[in-house]
Amino acid sequence: MPPPPAPDADPTLRNLSRIDHIVVLMLENRSFDHMLGYLKLEAGLPVDGLERSMSNRHAGKTYRVHHLTSTKLTKEQDPGHSGADVKEQLASGNGGFVANYAKHNPKDPNPGTVMGYYNGTDLPVYDHLVREYAVCDRWFCSVPGATWPNRLYSVCGKAAGSKDNKRQPLYAVPSFVRHLDRAKVSWRWYAHEYVATLRMIDDKYRLSLSATNFRYFDRRTAALGRSFLEHAAAGQLASVSWIDPNFVDFNLFGPAGSNDDHPPSDVKAGQKLVLSLYTALASSPKWAKTLLVITYDEHGGFFDHVGPPAAKDDSPAFRSYGPRVPSLVISPWIPRGSVSSEVFDHTSIIKTILLRFCRRADGSIPDMGARVANANHLGSTLTQATPRPPTPARAYRPAVDKITSWRSDVFRSRVLMDSVSDPADPLELTDLQQQVLAAKAKARASGLPEGQP
Repeated sequence: MPPPPAPDADPTLRNLSRIDHIVVLMLENRSFDHMLGYLKLEAGLPVDGLERSMSNRHAGKTYRVHHLTSTKLTKEQDPGHSGADVKEQLASGNGGFVANYAKHNPKDPNPGTVMGYYNGTDLPVYDHLVREYAVCDRWFCSVPGATWPNRLYSVCGKAAGSKDNKRQPLYAVPSFVRHLDRAKVSWRWYAHEYVATLRMIDDKYRLSLSATNFRYFDRRTAALGRSFLEHAAAGQLASVSWIDPNFVDFNLFGPAGSNDDHPPSDVKAGQKLVLSLYTALASSPKWAKTLLVITYDEHGGFFDHVGPPAAKDDSPAFRSYGPRVPSLVISPWIPRGSVSSEVFDHTSIIKTILLRFCRRADGSIPDMGARVANANHLGSTLTQATPRPPTPARAYRPAVDKITSWRSDVFRSRVLMDSVSDPADPLELTDLQQQVLAAKAKARASGLPEGQP
């Protein structure tokens, strides 16, 4: 075990010793105001969220924030989120979202879509969790840019020189997992239907066939053994568990469909995933020693009113955070209804993991660059004097009922009349989905067998 910090060191660092299991779920492409801004606007909670007066102007018209009527946007309503798009969105004090959306999404007759938000009725699981645990209203994505640079920062503490995605997102950047291996700390990466993102990011693990480290989230296989849900139930959590959502939508009677929250994925599908994850942990024998982090890779081009601050980084091109993303921190050591306004970004995950499991006798951690070295860790949220018991299931029964009703409606609609996109047709896939499938095909061609996530 790492030694306790010196008496004059960061006192919140001691809080990390309360945690033996860190679980991370990183979803896709939603901003803080878009998903959690309602907490101020409609629920009156002390969160830096939306106000009715917030707006963008474009082509002589004012577009105000408003509640979205559908939890499932279309592919044509997926905002731009490249490095160039984000620069335009943040112009004039975050006043360029509508103008950029109008340019990027010409098939949507309402450029005000990008100013829309969801609320507690749309997001019943989040609505329960933010009242029971902690919401972070100063968690910024690491890069004012696209998916893979941000996912690289969350795992490696740096990108690969670009704020935009590769068409075939296969990288060779060393991840924090290498330090876990050196320290003999257990870890597992859980996927749904596709190749684990760690394989795409760190080439050391691209063709690894270790059943110890790569599993599926919700299904057992003969080759790999138990899923995450089974590990949680059996009290067999690794020290670090990273969960990838399902990125690509295979629908009807096959796999359940995308649940990563990337448009056009229905945000209710993401709520179902989070509900399954939280329920598994809350009922696990390891609950009292667990920290769950739920965050998003980047804002996806949706409006947020807070300008990103500067960031310390080894690369001058990356010395700014990106926009805020929805982030929840869940643990029995967190006081009910907490709001953290400490600045976090995705490298805070790495910092927390390394401080807890890889801290040296002198108090230092392995060097992963300036961004990780200067990141704030999550120990400041773990201030409950004693661990709280898990919330009784009856307390979130309304959320369960809403998700159950939604699943029934989706199934009925698909069976009776709705067309289903062909996942083999690239015209029906988002850029991210095409990238994930391209990376999967390359990994398989390189020797990663089918059945290995």
